Amino acid sequence: MDDTVGRNVNYPTATNPPQAKRGLSTGQKVAVLAGAAALYYLYKQRKNAQGAGPNGKYYLSKNGRVYYRDNQGRAHWVTPPQEGIRVPESEAQQYRDFQGYNGRSTGRDLTNIAPQEAPAY
Repeated sequence: MDDTVGRNVNYPTATNPPQAKRGLSTGQKVAVLAGAAALYYLYKQRKNAQGAGPNGKYYLSKNGRVYYRDNQGRAHWVTPPQEGIRVPESEAQQYRDFQGYNGRSTGRDLTNIAPQEAPAY
């Protein structure tokens, strides 16, 4: 006999409490980086990082894509967040020529930027 019929089961839902945006004050102007602009921003933030994995060092490939290596040396392509990355406008200015800067669909991609050599595994 199934004794679960007629019972309401409330499963806890995962809630994410709102977190303060680090580094952005209330009156500070921001730019949204998406697409190539976001990828280049992520690459520049992580290119000198230590270690492996998504929080480790990022590399720029010859075909203009950004990747990182896991602990076994396998490459993983990086995809920018769909909602973009909010960056202080003063910091974002260096990415203004790239696709995805403040919602633009035109501009440079990463194919003509010199790639950084990745270690051979």
